[in-house]
Amino acid sequence: MKTPVSIFTKITLSLLVAGTLAACNSNKTEDKKETTAPAASTAAPVDDKAEIVFVNQDTLLSQYQYVKDMTARLETKGRAAQNDVGARQQAIQREVAEYQRNANTMSADQRAATEQRLQRKSQEFQQYSQNAGAQVQNEQGSEQVKLYEKISDFMKAYAKEKGYKMILTYQKGNATMLYGDPSLDVTGEVVKRLNDAYTKDKK
Repeated sequence: MKTPVSIFTKITLSLLVAGTLAACNSNKTEDKKETTAPAASTAAPVDDKAEIVFVNQDTLLSQYQYVKDMTARLETKGRAAQNDVGARQQAIQREVAEYQRNANTMSADQRAATEQRLQRKSQEFQQYSQNAGAQVQNEQGSEQVKLYEKISDFMKAYAKEKGYKMILTYQKGNATMLYGDPSLDVTGEVVKRLNDAYTKDKK
């Protein structure tokens, strides 16, 4: 009598695709580690004659409330997607287990029909899981673009208001800027004004 081992193995392997979402969550955790930074600079006011200033990117991302809210939104959506995929995975696994228990009492035609149905469900689940993971990643990318545009637009207006010709960003481990005089650090004011504007927008 034919055993269901082959079909069960195929389905079990395809269910492993659910790891895509777990990888997304892992990436988010790493991103959070990278954005952890010390408190905003308390350096003296910037010289009015300065034309080039800089912002500590680590501090900005860790203290800007918009980033915190954005991260919370993405984590909530990621968990919801992961729970949904997990529930679908468990449902298929239950059907496979039930088939294994009853396979010996089924006719050859019944076994063949059940195996085809389970294999089809497995393939559909695999595609669904991949799409769910891609959607989470797309939303992350979209949110990052919005964040960049939001900060970029603010910096343009801020530079024009202050008369700065250039605003650099400093990030620990980023060799594009090895040193910046603390008197040119405008991070504290930038974070405060971004948060004030965001609080006003939320009301």
